Amino acid sequence: MKYEIENIHQDVYNNIKQLMDQARNRVSREVNNILIQTYWEIGRIIVEDEQGNLERAEYGKKLITDLSKRLIKEYGKGFSRANLQNMRNFYLLYPICQTLSSKLSWSHYCELLYINDEKKRSFYEKETVQANWSVRELKRQIKTSLFERLILSSGDENKEKVLDLALKGNEINKASDIVKDPYIFEFLGLPEEKVVMEVI
Repeated sequence: MKYEIENIHQDVYNNIKQLMDQARNRVSREVNNILIQTYWEIGRIIVEDEQGNLERAEYGKKLITDLSKRLIKEYGKGFSRANLQNMRNFYLLYPICQTLSSKLSWSHYCELLYINDEKKRSFYEKETVQANWSVRELKRQIKTSLFERLILSSGDENKEKVLDLALKGNEINKASDIVKDPYIFEFLGLPEEKVVMEVI
């Protein structure tokens, strides 16, 4: 009898655990999507403002510096000059918001922004989604020149393989992987260095 009750309790626990894991995954994906879209929109606003002014180069530097100072005071260090520049470049490299992958974090995109070659960037973007690479793994693969090694390893046949890989994708599964991203904490206004507790 005791064994049957324990099994029933285990089933209840398993059902609740599954529900909680699914909810956390949905929430983390939604927060990540909103953060990516918001940063894309910020990039769009900066670019459109720069394009409306005649002395763009000097104006753009001053605009980003001024925005950074003001936004850091209001929203935290996620609005550094470098990060605002990344948002600007993000919009320029991905001018259509619908083409962004909801499966990549802002930190993934920040790494991809430094790749000038469009096919190479597309390869790393799609491979990161397909293989569910962490940001650390993406950096490692870029640093070890995976794209170039694949092209060189088997000649023309492998070039086709690399380009095919650049057209596919998959899914990030663990909510905690996305929520660990310091940009998520910053975006939500949560202190990343402190324990965050739910208030009832």
